[in-house]
Amino acid sequence: MSAALPDSLEELAAALEVAGYFAEETVVASVFLALAMHRPLFCEGEPGVGKTALAHAVSRAMNWPLFRLQCYEGLDASEALYSWDFPRQLLHMRVAESTGRRDAASLEDELYDRKFLQPRAILRAFETTPSVLLIDEIDRADDEFEAFLLEALSEFSVTIPELGTIRAGTPPFVVVTSNRTREVHDALKRRCLYQWIDHPSAARERAIIERRFPAIPPVLAGQILSAVSRLRGAGMLKAPGVAESLDWAESLLALGASEISAREAALTLGTVVKYHEDQARIRASKFELLLP
Repeated sequence: MSAALPDSLEELAAALEVAGYFAEETVVASVFLALAMHRPLFCEGEPGVGKTALAHAVSRAMNWPLFRLQCYEGLDASEALYSWDFPRQLLHMRVAESTGRRDAASLEDELYDRKFLQPRAILRAFETTPSVLLIDEIDRADDEFEAFLLEALSEFSVTIPELGTIRAGTPPFVVVTSNRTREVHDALKRRCLYQWIDHPSAARERAIIERRFPAIPPVLAGQILSAVSRLRGAGMLKAPGVAESLDWAESLLALGASEISAREAALTLGTVVKYHEDQARIRASKFELLLP
């Protein structure tokens, strides 16, 4: 059963925490306003800060289904909206031919009946009320797809040539994420509410780690947070995000570590530092950035 919209920022923050997402107040406010105003929420930030996780947390907190569209270069509108079930269409056509039907116009209408349509993320979200629609990494898509998305989100409707216009009864809660590998056009940002998501504070990140791993030794959790903070300020090619903090904590616990030694740092380096150049730098310094 879907949850009712929260009445306050505090209620929404509590629901997100129950769903495992510890958000800054500005992030909670952006989600609250986007829900109230039926506006998409455009989230930018470094990889791993929790942009995608925010959409999943809202889905869990509200008990709404989530539909995710992963963007990539060359993505076009039809791939985001729907496809036709060609095998079933072909079978239908062969059955019609086997029974001696020759009415081409009528047969074509039947081939493009709704029963042969396979909805994809955007169309499924528009037809599911309520729901969460995640448009992930829009900066990977092309300008043409951006233009389509702007049109679709302006009216929360799409047009399928063979069937006509389909409009969302209630707009889904839309989260559009970008890692800022390129600038997204202003027109799309203006359609959305905007939120920059940064790395969480040490206290919030500790709460995230302890929520995921309740048995983690306090000393180990503190050492992880200190090391991750140093890495983020060290000019790495790719600073670790919350996802890496969690991976590192899990790997250290799997090794039975209660503190971080040079051995554990070396064995678990690949869980927290994901670029070869960054790893080489840390090894050359004898893991000083990772050690207490």
